[in-house]
Amino acid sequence: MATNQTYEHPRMIELIFASHNKNKALEIEKKLASQFKIITLDDIGIHEEIVEDGITLSANAIIKAEFVFKKINKNCFADDTGLMVDALNGEPGVFSARYAGTEKIDNNNMDLLLKNLTGIENRKAKFVTAICLIYQGVQHMIEGELHGRIIDEKRGNYGFGYDPIFVPDGYDITLAEMDMDEKNKISHRAKAIEKMKMLLESLSNNKS
Repeated sequence: MATNQTYEHPRMIELIFASHNKNKALEIEKKLASQFKIITLDDIGIHEEIVEDGITLSANAIIKAEFVFKKINKNCFADDTGLMVDALNGEPGVFSARYAGTEKIDNNNMDLLLKNLTGIENRKAKFVTAICLIYQGVQHMIEGELHGRIIDEKRGNYGFGYDPIFVPDGYDITLAEMDMDEKNKISHRAKAIEKMKMLLESLSNNKS
């Protein structure tokens, strides 16, 4: 005898991403499980720029996440990413996006970095992504790192930021020479997002 069955799809959990950066949003959507729906600031009508005046990546991520949570009181997260070069004592670090000026022009930032590394043999560097997740009113901090080296020329047409001059350890191509799927397997942001995904799944399961 046939029976009528109703199948319910898992409830989508909305997360506000405290950013206007569509490139980042695309990377994150590819990494997170389909259970989570990413909503950008533009999607909810917040067009103002959040002042990032923290002295660390974690501080900036907290500033952005708390700004959004206080404004709309919903689950949200924010990230901040920096490139840290050994020979430059960790520069550009928290100032990576505006290394060459407040205009935040990628080519200018790369040109200044390469100029500052002129004649320096040690090219070791790492990308660090810090994420502040505020879920059910509780704050969580997550980090992901990618180690590599800086090269003397820009190579590749993918990615953004310092990707054209950064070669990850174990590779001979830059992040900008990788397509998004390949980059998402190894990147600092991908590692941080993977940690956030596992945390979200654990938290949401505990709430169910």
